[in-house]
Amino acid sequence: MVNRILSAFFTGLIRFYQLAISPLLGANCRYTPTCSQYGVEAIREWGPLKGVWLAIKRFSRCHPWGGHGYDPVPKKEEADRSTVGVGMKANLNTKR
Repeated sequence: MVNRILSAFFTGLIRFYQLAISPLLGANCRYTPTCSQYGVEAIREWGPLKGVWLAIKRFSRCHPWGGHGYDPVPKKEEADRSTVGVGMKANLNTKR
């Protein structure tokens, strides 16, 4: 319940920015998807807390000396696969 409320709140803030402020600033985004769209997708994929954290990290990379190009939101399945077996390797290397 709280996650839904927080998700709706943060998504609403981003949508307000997209509709009211972004058109006044023009198209200046270095990444695809845009930082605001990235934020909405991150909140949908990861929930409000981690989603906002991912959006803040992405926004902090958006500057003239930062990167550019395609930078999608990491999917939960991809993140889960990257940690599979990590604990198992540690258990195989311990002496009993």
